[in-house]
Amino acid sequence: MIITRIPPSPTGHLHIGTARTALFNYLFAKSQGGKMVFRSEDTDKTRSTKAFEEEIIEGLQWLGLNWDNDVIIRQSEHAPVYREYLEKIIANGNAYISKEESKNTPGLLVEVIRLKNPNKVITFNDLVRGDITFDTTELGDIVIARSIDDALYHFTVVVDDFLSDVTHVIRGEDHISNTPRQILIQEALGFERPLYAHLPLILASDRSKMSKRHGAVSLSSYKEAGYTKEAIINYLALLGWNPGTERELFTLTELISEFNIAHIQKSGAVFDIKKFNWFNHQYIERYSTEEFLAYLEQNFPTRLRELPNFSTERLLRLIPTIRERIDTLADFHDHTDLGEYDFAFAAPLDYEPTLLEWKNDTSPTVAKPRLEKASTLLTDADFSSPESIKATLWPYAEEVGKGELFWPLRIALSGRSQSPDPFTIAYIIGQEETLARIQNACDKIGE
Repeated sequence: MIITRIPPSPTGHLHIGTARTALFNYLFAKSQGGKMVFRSEDTDKTRSTKAFEEEIIEGLQWLGLNWDNDVIIRQSEHAPVYREYLEKIIANGNAYISKEESKNTPGLLVEVIRLKNPNKVITFNDLVRGDITFDTTELGDIVIARSIDDALYHFTVVVDDFLSDVTHVIRGEDHISNTPRQILIQEALGFERPLYAHLPLILASDRSKMSKRHGAVSLSSYKEAGYTKEAIINYLALLGWNPGTERELFTLTELISEFNIAHIQKSGAVFDIKKFNWFNHQYIERYSTEEFLAYLEQNFPTRLRELPNFSTERLLRLIPTIRERIDTLADFHDHTDLGEYDFAFAAPLDYEPTLLEWKNDTSPTVAKPRLEKASTLLTDADFSSPESIKATLWPYAEEVGKGELFWPLRIALSGRSQSPDPFTIAYIIGQEETLARIQNACDKIGE
């Protein structure tokens, strides 16, 4: 059975690159009817924290990347196991205890354990890059433990992969240089070599490695910004892999069905935030009204809720407008901060006179009779949809000019030069409020 693993270090937030590595391990294992195991590489006692471990676990599970081991494997709990294998490798003559001067305390001798390097050329077949060859002579005798009770990274991962029956090691290309060291340790312990696949790095737009200076890089930051797990999974899958077709939208189940490790690319995958936003928009477009409302209410702006005419009914009528204009929750909050949705829940108190003018009109007073006529027409209009409101006003607009009517009407209803069309606004705020706002605009023009 194929078994992959995802072994994050709980020394920081769950990086988007680590999430992508977990996804590829998951997709490959599941596409082959195999399993994925989770391991917490928490041997860095100064930087590893329980909080980071919990965040990583919660983040991967939120994405739906569940593993198959019932108990979380933690390297910090495996010291007795590592000691057993250190004793074995020393006993078989493939490693030795060396007394050396401490790097931190000059003059102090400490014992370290070194692997006897056979100084050989190693070639391994990478499922992404083909054969890769290293001359291990330059590595010297590798330090594999600080002491018999303090095994180092290369030794611990080899032992843990063996104990978990890992068949495929799928990880970032920055681990390629680690592979010959780990193969030497495997051979010294008599372990079978797993197969390797090294993924291309995720690059920023300038083709440098993604880092905090390029913006958000942790999964939690994207989640808080309102990126859906479906969009994250879909976009990450296409960072360094393609299905061999032009298709772009996939569910997790569909990705499992389509995944082929041979389609992983060698070159770095550029993280394009505009494309990521496009993916997120595709998924929120698929939400039902109820689902989209729940999406907005994950972190609903207090400012909007405190406007005088706020109601769930108006918010539901506003949803198509919001959905059309945003890619993420962050966009929704930005628009709210700019007052772009205020028209739905608060009547404009005043108007800039020039806003009521349309092209060659020299005075807002020209707009007043048009607004009054619109008010008359809307008094008995059907307000069940923007289309029915538009149908009521359209014949008159063709008579006096569409811009000459609809521009001042939109200003009267919203008070803003940038807002939805007047039919949409009228539908959202309702008939009574529409007529009141038109009257208010006419009164202001009269003043």
